[in-house]
Amino acid sequence: MASETRASSRNTPANHAQMGDETIGHGNSPAAWTCVLIMLAGGAVASFAFILASTEGNHDFGTLLFWAGIGIMVVGLIVGFILRRIGYGVGGSKLKNNGH
Repeated sequence: MASETRASSRNTPANHAQMGDETIGHGNSPAAWTCVLIMLAGGAVASFAFILASTEGNHDFGTLLFWAGIGIMVVGLIVGFILRRIGYGVGGSKLKNNGH
């Protein structure tokens, strides 16, 4: 009986094809991609600003730029949420195939 369980759970071509047919459904939407790209840009700005603030004479500007990067990341979250609410999220109304 244990050998039957092991044999049925092996990664055979048929099982692998069946696993590929499953729809996970998270993160593959314009809302998610937009959110992540904006947040990556904010993270890049904040990372650059962190290093800039640690150099001589740039502490104030670097700190301001760091918080601007954090603000960009928050904007990314808000944009992603808004896009999801108006139908660009996974399974959203704007992404359904309308026959065209």
